[in-house]
Amino acid sequence: MFKNPNINLKQIKKIINEKGFVLKKKKSLFNIKEQKISFKSIKKIISERGFVLNKKKNFLNFNELKSFYYTIASSCLLVLISYLLPLSINIKEDLNLNKKTVENNSKSNFQKVLDGKSLDEDIDTQLDTKNLFQDIFSFDEIPNDTVRLSASTVKELFRDTKYDLDKIRKTKLVKPIKLSLLPNEIREIESTKEKKKLFLEIILPLILEENNRIKFDRIKLFSILNKNNNSNSEVKWLNSKFKQYGVIKKDLSTLKIRMDEIPVSLALAQAAKETGWGTSRFAIEGNALFGQWTYSGEGIKPAGADSNDGSHKVMKFKVLKASVRAYQRNLNTHNSYRKFRLSRAMMRDREEELDSLILADFLNKYAATGEEYTKIIKKIIEQNSLQDFDKVKLLPSSIKFKNLI
Repeated sequence: MFKNPNINLKQIKKIINEKGFVLKKKKSLFNIKEQKISFKSIKKIISERGFVLNKKKNFLNFNELKSFYYTIASSCLLVLISYLLPLSINIKEDLNLNKKTVENNSKSNFQKVLDGKSLDEDIDTQLDTKNLFQDIFSFDEIPNDTVRLSASTVKELFRDTKYDLDKIRKTKLVKPIKLSLLPNEIREIESTKEKKKLFLEIILPLILEENNRIKFDRIKLFSILNKNNNSNSEVKWLNSKFKQYGVIKKDLSTLKIRMDEIPVSLALAQAAKETGWGTSRFAIEGNALFGQWTYSGEGIKPAGADSNDGSHKVMKFKVLKASVRAYQRNLNTHNSYRKFRLSRAMMRDREEELDSLILADFLNKYAATGEEYTKIIKKIIEQNSLQDFDKVKLLPSSIKFKNLI
């Protein structure tokens, strides 16, 4: 209770404020007379004069702060959702491959190719060369510490490991012995039989390893096509293969035709023909097993050619393995070998074994001699029984390839 002082409205406001109350305007205003008054009377007079008393609010009221924080958090969450929702939809559209659309289109187009029917867009004709040999050029980054073994050392290595062509023909298994360079002395081996044997023993594991890479990729490709949805890593892998095989517009029909193996016997025969069973200068100096040409890249000029005439050079490679991969990429992408790939695709469609003697007929553009070249290749295959190696398996050097055996 107050003592009874004389008090005016200004003083009342001050007293009320000190007591922890505030004045709010009511409906009408009236003058208040000064009088002796108690706090209870003050409240009555204030009410009569159109004011009401409310308890002052504590600025640090916990419930109000809690409500404030909830409001801020909810607002931030709504803003975040409105930003992320369209982004997540776009990501989902990019990452998910619709099985029905992708698979059905590729199957129908692939079947049209097999049937020789025309398509709205050409399949397996256009080629993007930008990233075609990117993985092959990566071999150039390998440290230059490769040792060239002598022919006698290589022979001894093969004897010690019981690696022998006659045994391979029987067991159909090849040990993963991979050399990076041909021995210089292979030229000096007088026995043609021994020379051929050593050359085939060196090249065979390299061809099988690269075929295994393609086989592994092909299995993964069809696994992706048979799914309703695909992971981010699968989509990235697929995009990398479109680039690797020079596929335009990400056409799956083209990729299915291009991503396939080269028969072992055919690759062996072409390597033998192009290098003279490993004795050519291009093979020894440039690891060039298949005589591929280049007009701009690093290569070796043929004997007698003017170094400044702008004519072709034979591509050189840092290791033999790079040459094998470049050869396979060439047959699997270049437009000159489209009929070769179509014939191979038809064999696959009929679930037949790839026949090198039939496929060789479609390599008439590989050399200037045309059909004469294909006859020589077929003769090499037959005379040396190279088809014995078409079904051989490379013993795994990693777990990844173990299931291919």
